Amino acid sequence: MKNLFSNIKGDAFGGITAGIVALPLALAFGVSSGLGPTAGLYGAIFISFFASLFGGTNTQISGPTAPMTAVSMVVIAGIIAVNDGDVNKALPIILTVFLLAGLMQIGLGALGLGKYIRYIPYPVVSGFMTAIGVIILLTQVLPSLGYYPKEDAEFVNLFKPQAEEVILENILKEEAGEGILVLEDFKETISRAEGISQETILKESQTLAAKEASGALGAIKALPRAIQNINWLELFLALGTIFIIYGFKRITKAVPSTLVALIVMSGIAVGFGLDYRPIEEIPSGLPIPNLEIFTSFNLNSITPYIFTALTLALLGAIDSLLTSVVADNMTKTKHKPNKELVGQGIGNSVAAVFGGIPGAGATIRTVVNITSGGKTKLSGMIAGVMLLIILLGLGPIASKIPAAVLAGILITVGIGVMDYKGLKAIPSLPKDIKLGPFKLSSEVLIMLIVLLLSTFWNLVYAVGIGLVIASLMFMKLIGDVTSERSDVKPLKEEAWKDEINFPEKLKEEVFIKHLKGPLFFGSTSEFQQLTLQIPDTASFVIMRLGRMQYMDQSGLYAMEDMLLDLKNKNITVLFVGLLKQPRYMMERIDIIPDLISEEHIFTTFKDCVTWIKDNVKDKH
Repeated sequence: MKNLFSNIKGDAFGGITAGIVALPLALAFGVSSGLGPTAGLYGAIFISFFASLFGGTNTQISGPTAPMTAVSMVVIAGIIAVNDGDVNKALPIILTVFLLAGLMQIGLGALGLGKYIRYIPYPVVSGFMTAIGVIILLTQVLPSLGYYPKEDAEFVNLFKPQAEEVILENILKEEAGEGILVLEDFKETISRAEGISQETILKESQTLAAKEASGALGAIKALPRAIQNINWLELFLALGTIFIIYGFKRITKAVPSTLVALIVMSGIAVGFGLDYRPIEEIPSGLPIPNLEIFTSFNLNSITPYIFTALTLALLGAIDSLLTSVVADNMTKTKHKPNKELVGQGIGNSVAAVFGGIPGAGATIRTVVNITSGGKTKLSGMIAGVMLLIILLGLGPIASKIPAAVLAGILITVGIGVMDYKGLKAIPSLPKDIKLGPFKLSSEVLIMLIVLLLSTFWNLVYAVGIGLVIASLMFMKLIGDVTSERSDVKPLKEEAWKDEINFPEKLKEEVFIKHLKGPLFFGSTSEFQQLTLQIPDTASFVIMRLGRMQYMDQSGLYAMEDMLLDLKNKNITVLFVGLLKQPRYMMERIDIIPDLISEEHIFTTFKDCVTWIKDNVKDKH
């Protein structure tokens, strides 16, 4: 408890700033999910507070994120469609799925599975994050053009025959449930069918139209109609928002540009009395728990969504722990992965009970918190309280925000969430596999498979397929490499024979590190700790790489990050015994010669020692 209040001023400033940054995003993610801005705000309040209180990363700010919202969007749309397009009818089931996901996260943490998240290879994460960006961009194009399929009468009419078929099917199911033999008592069916109003048929047609235009593929199909029916005011509001977000960043980063865009464009819309489309009304007053989750609980209605809940739990775990690694790198601390999962699970569970959408650790908000002075769990809790105060004080005002402004904010989120580092590397990564007459890079292939399957099919299955392919390719590559060097025996981390005569007076200035075995996605976590092993007196590091036979893309970027870290500390790195494949990888992204010049690469340790004797002075 003492540690919690050890940095009150910094935590207060970090938490308040992070809360302000989170506000427009929470509203936008809520609208995007299909449950409305209030659900986004409730999710941000409860997840931020409870994930910080019980989590294992002191500076992490949690709340709705792009990946979690993209999956939630699909879950929500699917459950609403099954419940005749009625959000109120579907809500208890949706929130129960979210609650189940939170409880599963607590289970993952309690079972100690947090440490295994790091085994997800870089190309899978890269493809997934880029897909999230593409999905958000595509799904926000329609609202930014002011086009809503449910309100396009001509489009809705196309679904009337299908709507009547669905309604009739429901009547037949009802009769079967009541034990009525339809063919023997067809008059009852006709009687019930005659009781169906045109309003019911229209409502079902609207549900089917909205379903047809949902998701990335649906948005592409609906785009021609959207272009024919552009609402120029809505487009102006969306483009104005995007322009301010990118333009204001060039002036100053002290004030969040997303918040500036939200206030300015909403001010223009309200101040000039424009005929714009506002977001759904945000209720004033304290959030109230949705007890229907428990009172109307039905195992049969939840069973089909158990795998969906597990998906959300795993995605939230990955999303949060990746952000925890970013926080660790910035604060030079070490998070507790299993405790973090328990905290995220509690946050998501509480949020679900109050009607909030699920979330995870949010990278941008966490970075803002750290740079603004946040150091302890108190900062995340303050961010949650800050959002609650905004909800209670400004709920009616926030209800006047134009929907197109939030669409514009989400478009910038979609652009920002894509993994440009992975995309830029596509042309330069080595082509190590053959598919018929074509030579391809296995890493690029995995990334593209995950990207396409995530965007146009299913986010979860895409990650699963990507993991399986990555594992199979890795096993093949390691099999090939180890068969070439089958005589190599594992060595303990101790001075090698040729190091015994290393000059005694230079041992404090020079640190020797042995790398044994491949540097791949499963070993990068330990490798990243390398800089912590280097004594303060050392200004040179010799990396003996003669037994590092293979390096994948995850290992490559881990090596790059480590070398940049050492460069910033003015520590010179020398390579000894660098093998063909790792060298080729490092040359492709210019680690060699930009970070390690040719004169610092030695074939033998003897050559390296000679250079050390000529260039290193005994200072300690």
